[in-house]
Amino acid sequence: MDIKQTTSAFAALSQTTRLEALRILIKSGADGMLAGDISDMMEVRQNTMSANLSVLLHAGLVRNEREGRSIRYYADFEGLRGVLAFLMEDCCGGSPEKCQPLINEIACAC
Repeated sequence: MDIKQTTSAFAALSQTTRLEALRILIKSGADGMLAGDISDMMEVRQNTMSANLSVLLHAGLVRNEREGRSIRYYADFEGLRGVLAFLMEDCCGGSPEKCQPLINEIACAC
């Protein structure tokens, strides 16, 4: 991921509803969630949620699949990994062992 893509991801995450929606999708894992269910859970109007999910989609942080008339959204873990990799690219000035505690903390225990 380059600086332009990373900036786009941070811009998408700079809004509370989008950040909360992404966290919900991360928690939902491989099952993802229907856009309407995310909207209901967050008590946000469906058209507002749709617009916010679209921003996350264009930033490469979520992906979607159509299911009939509904759209299921998933966290795009590859996109998230790209953001983290960009931030950690030159971790600790060439001493990666110093970064290990951070890596351990953010690593999924699943």
